[in-house]
Amino acid sequence: MILHKGEILFRQGEEGPLYHIHSGLLKVVRLQEDGTSFLFNIIVPGETIPHHSLLSPKEYHGTAIALVHTEAEPILPQQWYEQLQQEPQAYATIAMQLQSKLRMMQERIDQLTTVSSKERVERLQQWFSTYLGDIPIYDILTQTEIAQLVGLRRETVNRILREQIK
Repeated sequence: MILHKGEILFRQGEEGPLYHIHSGLLKVVRLQEDGTSFLFNIIVPGETIPHHSLLSPKEYHGTAIALVHTEAEPILPQQWYEQLQQEPQAYATIAMQLQSKLRMMQERIDQLTTVSSKERVERLQQWFSTYLGDIPIYDILTQTEIAQLVGLRRETVNRILREQIK
């Protein structure tokens, strides 16, 4: 299945298939009680999502939205879980995927512990360039979303990005 920028793969609270991401990027946002959304995850090619349903089914924890042209393959839950029962070595594949995601999250935590606000934004942009090339991060994410990913205020991100553009 092909998703274009801004299209939704799945919505928070719904139940449905798992997806293997072949290309593109997705953001996962969670709707808060006050109606605002919080970006808490970036999905990259090679991941099977949602992560929290890889071993047992659970409703979607957030809404997955394509950041760029994305190709995702739906995997029917019954088929997925039956395969796990029939092929125990599939658990090793899942473990490797989760390990990769944990390492990616460790990098993001390292970005958060960087002292300089400017360096936090620069490191996030460097990480995104792995997947986006020369596309600036502010063409893909809002300033609020960038701020959420690097633990800064939106105003601080705005100032840093204005300085970069000059």
